[in-house]
Amino acid sequence: MLDTTQSDAAPVTEERRGCLFALSQPPLMIFLAVIGCLLLLASLHDLLLL
Repeated sequence: MLDTTQSDAAPVTEERRGCLFALSQPPLMIFLAVIGCLLLLASLHDLLLL
């Protein structure tokens, strides 16, 4: 049978990573930049050309 009790001496192998870690990933930042540029172009088109 497996021992599922955790003691204080057991090392923590998995660190919790928050939102800043996710935003530091280049593919996500490229995706967000493309979406932001598309929104900016659409808003400028509405404001200036329509």
